Amino acid sequence: MPTVTKTATARRLRLTAAATAALAMLGVAGCSSTPSDSGTNGSHVAVSLIIKTQGTSYFQKMADGAKKAAEKLGVDLTVAAGKVDGDEDTQIQAIENAISRGDQGILITPNGPSVFDAIKRARNAGLYVIALDTVPDPASLVDTTYATDNFQAGKLVGEWTAKKLDGKDATIALLDLFGDKVLTVDYDRDQGFLAGMGIELNNPKVNGDEAKTGTYKGGKGGKYTIVGNLPTKGTEEGGRTAAETLLSKNPNINVIYGINEPASYGGYEALKAAGKTKDLITVSIDGSCDGVKYVDQGILQATAQQYPLKMAELGVQAIYDLAKEHKTPKPEAGKDFVSTGVNLITNDPQESVPSIDTAEGAKGCF
Repeated sequence: MPTVTKTATARRLRLTAAATAALAMLGVAGCSSTPSDSGTNGSHVAVSLIIKTQGTSYFQKMADGAKKAAEKLGVDLTVAAGKVDGDEDTQIQAIENAISRGDQGILITPNGPSVFDAIKRARNAGLYVIALDTVPDPASLVDTTYATDNFQAGKLVGEWTAKKLDGKDATIALLDLFGDKVLTVDYDRDQGFLAGMGIELNNPKVNGDEAKTGTYKGGKGGKYTIVGNLPTKGTEEGGRTAAETLLSKNPNINVIYGINEPASYGGYEALKAAGKTKDLITVSIDGSCDGVKYVDQGILQATAQQYPLKMAELGVQAIYDLAKEHKTPKPEAGKDFVSTGVNLITNDPQESVPSIDTAEGAKGCF
């Protein structure tokens, strides 16, 4: 892949003010680290971090990690964000701004497949592009991805749920992310959960195409009914609405899986309002400080924790290494991304399912 030329670097310097103004008009946050003496070869590396939204602690923590690494390495960092989760247009504009500035690299958590053409343009322009949090499909769209193993996160939650059921029937509400676009984080978590439960998958890249009734084989095994998969956009309101709709279809829901903790919390609140929380198992993925608190309070029984600060720190370091020394990070064998770790958090550990408690989980929350 070609490196950024001196002309591109000069163009970046000329357009910095204009690009910053454009970001402000779009409602995107911009910041720049102060270059330190740790930069090498007398030149600075410029990186754009483009996150899904600034409205969650998860992406705020990711920005913190990028800033920390940028300060350490003397990287010029610009932070941009979609206005809401799923806002592809603002991310596309932020990519175009990075190209215009002549940045050496982009770190991005894509809001959807419409962003992919802009990513291709950035790479064609000589920028290194690393995805964070969500592996694009195809993974080769970017130089590499630093992310949670989302399938493994879902699988841990599913294995714990099957053990906790102790052979009881499972009537399951699946609260997913989107219904109008496909992201790996959405189907990996959902399908990982079902696989952990011991429910046979059909197409692992499609939510909702498995048999709606059958036998789960995890734990002691038992009968299952999937009431449905509904999108939540990862919000508490979306989770509540989705759960209310599914509850109207089947009042016997006793397992809620949520794409993230706000969605799961909304689902719990819907069943609480309906007086249906006795023996309810509500599980999720994220490991935010709120999520850890929900586990401690018994609102959630388990959640899988991921590490956004680590993703961003490693991502900035990787682009720095690519720009300076052309060192390409290598994923683990059999994976198309670099895993940044996952831990199941619960105060009700189940045999043979590795986990940590909420006191330990609080140390790594965001």
